[in-house]
Amino acid sequence: MEDGTVTFIGATTENPSFELNNALLSRARVYVLKSLGVEELRRIIDNALEDEERGMGNHNLRCAPELRDTLAKAADGDARRALNLLEICADLSEQNTITADSINEVVSGGIRRFDKGGEAFYDQISALHKSVRGSSPDAALYWFTRMLDGGCDPLYIARRVVRMASEDIGNADPRGLQLALNAWDVQQRLGSPEGALTIAQAIIYLACAPKSNAVYTAFNDAMADIRQHGSYDVPIHLRNASTRLMKELGYGKQYRYAHDEAEGYAAGENYFPDEMKPRNYYRPVARGLESKIAEKLKHLRELDEAGSRGTEGQSTNKTRK
Repeated sequence: MEDGTVTFIGATTENPSFELNNALLSRARVYVLKSLGVEELRRIIDNALEDEERGMGNHNLRCAPELRDTLAKAADGDARRALNLLEICADLSEQNTITADSINEVVSGGIRRFDKGGEAFYDQISALHKSVRGSSPDAALYWFTRMLDGGCDPLYIARRVVRMASEDIGNADPRGLQLALNAWDVQQRLGSPEGALTIAQAIIYLACAPKSNAVYTAFNDAMADIRQHGSYDVPIHLRNASTRLMKELGYGKQYRYAHDEAEGYAAGENYFPDEMKPRNYYRPVARGLESKIAEKLKHLRELDEAGSRGTEGQSTNKTRK
């Protein structure tokens, strides 16, 4: 390919960045073919009907202009589909005339393109997710119904909606997660169309809910720390002394039982491994319920600054589970 010994030409309905070897792709020039518009498909249908050499021009096949537009729309951007539909309609025609009834019969099986697993599939679920994140209930509903119309399994969408509830709404409105789980449950119990309606309800609610990715970010940060650091031991004061030997070894000896302390909080206590400095993974946003959570955490940090483990506010050294 580099010196011209081989000329490589290919076409694929999939994204070549997923389907082609990187070495091959880097030596090829990629052209992206877009879906055709209705006017372009209409010209293709006109040419097929009028071309006497390669089309149907010598068959005196008649098709009203408005019906040609119907076929162009039904092709959904695909020229090959447009010609196939035209050919089938021609076979069903009587007296060399394509009628509205014959077209309706041919296209009644659905006209939207959806591959249930390829690039278009993931593009549409991405558009649905981003519409929810962007607080656009109308766009979210559009992409949801597009996927349903294309034959997507509603349970797949229900699972993704649960993900959206935690990733993009989180504790700003925890009711969103419960509503998403309820919609998933209804789809499993009743199927469609009842289940699809409840999924739509959950999608609209999540799109309108206050947004926060604080839980999502905190989880990823914590996972990054786990991968970076070794397997630190649990501090002695946090271990459970369930046997006599464990008690003799000092397990839980200096544990402070939060319920016995002022405000039910052991100010200054450390719950991280001894080798780690305390981290601040979870940073609530100033929206929805998380604004209240942020106030609570701020107050607890003020208590931490005013006291330290084993001094201020300590009332017992009880070993408890």
